[in-house]
Amino acid sequence: MSVLDARLRPQLDALRGQQRYRARRVVGPGHGSRIEIDGRPYINFCSNDYLGLAADPRLAEAAAGALRRGGTGAGASPLVSGYDAEHRALEEELAAFTGYPRALLFSSGWAANLGTLRALLGRRDVLVADELNHASLIDGGRLSGARYVRVRHADAGAFADALSRESAAARGAQVLAVTDAVFSMDGDRAPLAGLATACARAGAALMVDDAHGFGVSGESGCALAEPAAPRPDVYVATLGKAIGAAGAFVAGSETLVEFLVQRARSWVFSTAPPPAIAAAARAGLAIAQSDEGRQRRAQLRENVARLVAGARRVALPLDLAATPDTPILPLVLGEEGRALWLSAFLFQRGCWVAAIRPPTVPPGTARLRISLSAAHTAADVDQLLEALGEGWRELERGAAPRAA
Repeated sequence: MSVLDARLRPQLDALRGQQRYRARRVVGPGHGSRIEIDGRPYINFCSNDYLGLAADPRLAEAAAGALRRGGTGAGASPLVSGYDAEHRALEEELAAFTGYPRALLFSSGWAANLGTLRALLGRRDVLVADELNHASLIDGGRLSGARYVRVRHADAGAFADALSRESAAARGAQVLAVTDAVFSMDGDRAPLAGLATACARAGAALMVDDAHGFGVSGESGCALAEPAAPRPDVYVATLGKAIGAAGAFVAGSETLVEFLVQRARSWVFSTAPPPAIAAAARAGLAIAQSDEGRQRRAQLRENVARLVAGARRVALPLDLAATPDTPILPLVLGEEGRALWLSAFLFQRGCWVAAIRPPTVPPGTARLRISLSAAHTAADVDQLLEALGEGWRELERGAAPRAA
């Protein structure tokens, strides 16, 4: 055994003992609401494919056309020779959809958040962040070197107090508030109007990651672009969730985007995304903006309402304390073993809902993260409810093994 393996193996064994070890399952064909694993069909309730576009043949055909025209890879970073006409068209369409002057395409949401935060902040600056922000926002803030101030989750008053205090002490440094718009593990929303007001009063800037709301929220699919919505200085969203493709973007002012072009290291030093992926994203974005997109959002809301009503009928303790109007509905179970047991129970009944455990969520809050899609049918939701009700009753009778 190598020196490195000798150091790593006990850590892997510890994860197994804590019931936090993770394994991959090979899924195929496709990654929509229906999938196959080892040749057996499952209904997928743990995907971010909120509008049901990930397996849409129109996106595949758009990608195939770009592949036929230009091949597979961009070949270089965007500032060298990797900036394709598909990339430019997608950026222009994203800017128009969000209502910002410019948008900049990144290879992933992680790259967008890390690159943006490291470009905007330095050691003299201050980042005021929701305590349940996505890991990419946390890592980007820490890597920036800025002073990191965590505030209570979704608490506009706590943000206002911290921003006022930090801005008064900043002496010309940048103070930036950052939050998810929809929180990926709880499905609740940030108090964006209150945060925008607090930032304006404190002379701070606001950055919002709308990964789980883009394409889904509001009538248009971009709630922050609708009348009277707060307008963050920095708007980040992904293309691999509701839009059904891959990648992410940052939207903002002309000055912001040009600054990121010069200084966002995860953009400057990365090969540009394949043009075919940009073409697929353009097709998904067009559908999301169309009448069909509005119909899909309406269907998604119907599916959420059906699951919520059914859960209440059978006294299933879904966490609906915040705003049960997002497609993410957590069933918090506490112990890792309980979450794993119920996930396996559902899997045996043809429903895949992954168990989410620390460090993805805080200790003691292991859960099933149920996520719905517009592609789910009423029968799909009812099948999940029936299996959940049966599994919950078994769990309450002590079916799950207790942690050692």
